[in-house]
Amino acid sequence: MHKDEIYDLILEKISVENVLKDESMKKHTSFKIGGYADFFVKAKNIEDIKHIITICKKNNINLTIIGNGSNVLVKDNGIRGIVLKIEIDNIEYEDILIKELKNINISENIIDNYNLNNQNEDKKFCIIKVGAGVKLGLLAQNVAKKSLSGFEFASGIPGCIGGAVRMNAGAYGKDFSCIVIETLCMDLDGNVFTITNKEHKFDYRSSVFKTKKYIVLESKILLEYVDDNSFIYEKMNEYKKSRIEKQPIEYPSAGSTFKRGDNFITSKIIDECGLKGYRVGDAQVSTKHAGFVINLGNATANDVIELTKIIQEKVYEKYKYKIDLEIEIVGE
Repeated sequence: MHKDEIYDLILEKISVENVLKDESMKKHTSFKIGGYADFFVKAKNIEDIKHIITICKKNNINLTIIGNGSNVLVKDNGIRGIVLKIEIDNIEYEDILIKELKNINISENIIDNYNLNNQNEDKKFCIIKVGAGVKLGLLAQNVAKKSLSGFEFASGIPGCIGGAVRMNAGAYGKDFSCIVIETLCMDLDGNVFTITNKEHKFDYRSSVFKTKKYIVLESKILLEYVDDNSFIYEKMNEYKKSRIEKQPIEYPSAGSTFKRGDNFITSKIIDECGLKGYRVGDAQVSTKHAGFVINLGNATANDVIELTKIIQEKVYEKYKYKIDLEIEIVGE
């Protein structure tokens, strides 16, 4: 099918300002790397997503789903077909008491996180329904103003709800498995359904979304009301200070490049291999934190991929450890 025909089909239900042709993916990823997407479409609601899914299915067009692009490396030849960015941005609050939570399917992760079995039954919590496109930093500020605690760990993660739930994002000993009650999803046939916390199959930087082609539409998370929100801001500022001091946030990157090991700290062994500062082209192992590969300005995806392979080879050669990528590589 010709590009103009695809473009016309997309515009049947989606506003022209939300459809970009031959769009550079450098603009849409935190790595600032990547070739061009044939079409880049911003989905503002469920109907937008269904429309794009239908077009792709009927016409055998490749579909790539992204959120904030903070954990993605796009290859230099770009992405064929349609890149769909989920921008559902609703935030809704529902106050609830612990005794009322008994009527909801709450996972053991959440029970343990908030020590619910040992709380006063009249203790107030809040269930927040959050669209997949809501940025974590924005939500962190909103809930802090309402004196809602439990989201501090995510305040500095540069992603959105959809991506965070998909990869079970976490920091400082917490992750999304500790707060997500349920998620509204869509499959690639356009069916909409809800999965419970248990059905997410949360694991370290993983979930059911890594194996099933489900699209996150919105999630319900549980947060706890506190009497004084000053400690929430203190904790968020503490985490922010730590990130500034320890992570190379002044350079484009996709966050932690590799997953942690079962019995070793990945960044530590990369450092011990003498790889801090090692570079291929403009891709470099950060001199501040060896767990980050950064873009010094003009890095290509091939630079990053070659560098990650060298890191993996050097680590295996010295320690016999296999380290896996945390970032996702898409495109061709």
